[in-house]
Amino acid sequence: MKTLKNILVATCLVLSCSSCKKFLEEHPKSVLTPDADLSSAKVARALANGAYQNFSGILSGQDGSYGGNTWNLMEFMTGKANSDLGQTGFVSFQTLTYSNTSFYMDTWWRQMYLGIGATNLAIQRIPLINAPGLTDEAKNNMIAEARTMRALYYFFLVRLYGAVPKIIEPPKDLNLQVPRVPAKQIYDEVIIPDLLAAEKSTLPWKDATGKVSMGAIESILADVYLTYAGAAINGGAAAYTESAKRSLNVIQNGGYTLFPNYTDMIVPANKNTGEFILQVQYAASVPINNPLTALTIPNFSGISKYSDEYGSVWPTDQFIASFPAGDKRVAEKQFFYTNYVSAKTGQLVTFKNHYIYKYFDVNAVTNTAKSDLNYSVYRLADVYLMYAEASNRAGGPNANAIAYVNAIRARANLAPLTGAVTASQDLFEQEVWIQRYYELCFENKMWFDMIRTRKIHNDVTGAWDNFVGHKTVFNATYSEKQLLFPLPKQETDVNPKLLPNNPGF
Repeated sequence: MKTLKNILVATCLVLSCSSCKKFLEEHPKSVLTPDADLSSAKVARALANGAYQNFSGILSGQDGSYGGNTWNLMEFMTGKANSDLGQTGFVSFQTLTYSNTSFYMDTWWRQMYLGIGATNLAIQRIPLINAPGLTDEAKNNMIAEARTMRALYYFFLVRLYGAVPKIIEPPKDLNLQVPRVPAKQIYDEVIIPDLLAAEKSTLPWKDATGKVSMGAIESILADVYLTYAGAAINGGAAAYTESAKRSLNVIQNGGYTLFPNYTDMIVPANKNTGEFILQVQYAASVPINNPLTALTIPNFSGISKYSDEYGSVWPTDQFIASFPAGDKRVAEKQFFYTNYVSAKTGQLVTFKNHYIYKYFDVNAVTNTAKSDLNYSVYRLADVYLMYAEASNRAGGPNANAIAYVNAIRARANLAPLTGAVTASQDLFEQEVWIQRYYELCFENKMWFDMIRTRKIHNDVTGAWDNFVGHKTVFNATYSEKQLLFPLPKQETDVNPKLLPNNPGF
């Protein structure tokens, strides 16, 4: 298997400092192989840091594509996104005619398995390091970081592809004809055990440098159990209860607070603070900075210092119109924007569509063309809504769940929930779902919500349609085939044990 052969040698940055800036700015000093000499605390830290190197694969550029990025895939699939660029592969996803050779399939697979390779190396080798000043507690915490990241990489894989190869140690040779195992087995034998083990560490509750913290571990567990409870695993009430337990812990343990303003989330100084629990780390001072600022600027609008403005993903008119009247999130320059003063001409440019403002780095747009924003994977608003959904499914609406949904609504200038919606399990669940759509839109959350709930909000009728049979505003209809992506052809070509591919491919 081409990608899995690449994980035989995992490259890790050797870092002498654990700060976020140092983590990003330090250049590679060596390559660590499975037989490398392990004799210092710096090497142990390098192995742990290696677990993060492919985390940015969530935002990895797509080879051979103008404006293509792994992030695009889950937004295109929702039917609630449009694009200025046919080159990004958008049309094949708009029409649901994509295949095992389409953009993004291979990039997601490759980046996640490279990340798994680095975590496997860290988990295997860190316990063997004996160095002055390196305590067992420090080693256990670094292993907890690696196990958390391995769980997260696999969590993406099973939601994308279903059954995948289980690789939990560095390969001993290049014979990597590894078969797939069911997604439930990956959950039961890798994802959940890794996170439960990490939960027993003494990692700090928060980490201002962007590394895995206990708050991040609990948030991921809440998400994993919520997903496990729903389709396709159907873990049921016990999993909902475990999800609610973890999310409530994140909320009540303190340390994270909702930002007062939505625009606080696009201030670089706020990275890894406030409601941000786990982010992909970027800095304007390094060659590779957050690509989403340029990616979401209207194509050829000329408003920025960027040489390329992609307009790669923007919301459909129907999605924007589905927000309730007065919702602050659709006010100008909150989550979206429709005009901007050009950094080149000083003239106001008005766009034909709404565009995404969530990744708008003002300094990058007007001055540097280098975004200093991080990309959020988990933030407190997400955890509020995970708790509300999980606790409601476990036992019906409750005071805490209603309060947390109302906190989300209050920031959006919406009135508190009252009446039947606070008493009905089904109505309250639908309120939580729609708040997830609105609050977390274009954060790669909506597609995963659709496939675990098997429901899609119809932005035209306002109803909750069954996933299978839902027709998008582009006149494409979801079928069972869309529940899983195809395994990339380049992988199945070199490893026939991956076949048969997912249904329909």
